[in-house]
Amino acid sequence: MVLNNQSNGRDDRWSKSYGCAGPPIEECSFSDATVKVLTTKNVALPQFHSAGAAGFDLASSSDVLIPPGKIRIVPTGLHMIIPEFYEGQIRARSSLATKGIAIVNAPGTIDSDYRGEIKIIMVNIGKHNFQIKKEDRVAQMIIASVPKVQIMPVTLVEWTNLCYGEDGRGEGGFGSTGK
Repeated sequence: MVLNNQSNGRDDRWSKSYGCAGPPIEECSFSDATVKVLTTKNVALPQFHSAGAAGFDLASSSDVLIPPGKIRIVPTGLHMIIPEFYEGQIRARSSLATKGIAIVNAPGTIDSDYRGEIKIIMVNIGKHNFQIKKEDRVAQMIIASVPKVQIMPVTLVEWTNLCYGEDGRGEGGFGSTGK
């Protein structure tokens, strides 16, 4: 294991592959895309909280109470320009999931042409009120590439040949391929 003084004792082999000497993360130069962020409501920019984090954390821009069994929309005060051919995927933070707080439509998709405020749809599946305070981290966002596909109509004969031709699976659904 190769260690580096700046990496707090972590395995630093990844930094040799990507040309980055470890934290601070903003100095790394191996990004594939740039997300432009406008902050409103006096909030901070989202952050990656570790060198290996897949997503950056999103924080609430206001206090929100979520009673048991209720859904609430949690604002972030962030507006983003996500590059074309990418999406922002909103996912739960595991620390909240262990407390009975979930994201209703996870993973939620933020399209590259959306310019409104990023908001998180959360539900309390626990038994007690859950209080979110301004600046609490409530979700994470992963930026993922999205291929552009062509929608191609087919006839019923073409469909039958495509579905029952090579693999024979057809319309079998849940559990149709075995255990």
